[in-house]
Amino acid sequence: MYKRILLAYDGSESGQKALLDCHDIAQWSQAELHLVAVMPSLAAHIAVDGAVYDAASDAQLRATYEKILDDGLHRLSESGHIARGELLVGDSVREITQYARKIDADLIVVGHKHLEGWAARWWRGATSPALIEHAHCSVLVVITH
Repeated sequence: MYKRILLAYDGSESGQKALLDCHDIAQWSQAELHLVAVMPSLAAHIAVDGAVYDAASDAQLRATYEKILDDGLHRLSESGHIARGELLVGDSVREITQYARKIDADLIVVGHKHLEGWAARWWRGATSPALIEHAHCSVLVVITH
């Protein structure tokens, strides 16, 4: 039985499916829900790309991720669930696993969309497998096609 479920939500189709599946699990287990959106750190992009920090871009990116988080919280609320929401900044795997430990989560739920072709899979980051390797609890990866 799950007591605390952490859902990493990005607003994508796979994220929305994960949100619905998380809702079903939470309803079944009477679990406490925590919803996080993970915004990439602009400092990391600056270090890699050599770009100059732009406060306006940072504020715009933050507003985008806050909207994603608010959307997920609204969807859960409409389905009768109360969830705590948190905007995290940094590497998604690190931030999700640290937050899961902080709240003592029993389950982490993430969405994943299969990519078409070997090249797309090759170039895309492997968040789901890395998350599974670093998580202290069970991880549910909800697949969309």
